[in-house]
Amino acid sequence: MSTVGTLVFCSDCGNLLDSIAGSDRIECEMCGAVTKDPGSKSVTTQSAPAAFPSALRLKKSAVQTIAAEDLQTEAEIKQKCPECAREKMWFYTLQLRSADEGATVFYRCECGYRFNTNN
Repeated sequence: MSTVGTLVFCSDCGNLLDSIAGSDRIECEMCGAVTKDPGSKSVTTQSAPAAFPSALRLKKSAVQTIAAEDLQTEAEIKQKCPECAREKMWFYTLQLRSADEGATVFYRCECGYRFNTNN
């Protein structure tokens, strides 16, 4: 019998052995060799969080801070406003329907007019 960690192998044929609860012997199913059960083994390992430094872990925070410029999700587009005829509008897209359908585009003008289209 040989042991590697918590695994027990047959010394004669190398087969992985199964221990039977309540029995003090193990019989190899391949070659029939009988050995004494070495008892239950357990290996427990623990690592300190600082043992594996990570750039992501260092950036992790309970509170997420967002800069004002990151909140701006609209992009500028050269499109005529149907309400006031300005040549510039702002837009953003959202996937409101299923993934195999197009996104919804939301438009906004400086005059306050808003509309959306489904692509």
